[in-house]
Amino acid sequence: MEIHVRDENKLVEVWLTNAERRDESVREKLKPLYRAYRQKNYLVAVFQSGSQNLADATSDLLCYDRNRIAQTEVEQERQTGVVLGT
Repeated sequence: MEIHVRDENKLVEVWLTNAERRDESVREKLKPLYRAYRQKNYLVAVFQSGSQNLADATSDLLCYDRNRIAQTEVEQERQTGVVLGT
């Protein structure tokens, strides 16, 4: 587990491994941290290690985003009659 406190952004990052994210005792130990920083108006972000291949998941996400942008541009072109992205 790694914990990074970003005072300038009022942010606490908690990074959990696969084993830690499945361990209920780890989650229980984090509850006081959540409460303490919530009282200070900090955002606590918990990042959990996943089970998928990072390169494949990132590629899938980028492809989805690219397709969604293209769909949005087509919809705007239909509504306005102006061709975007050229």
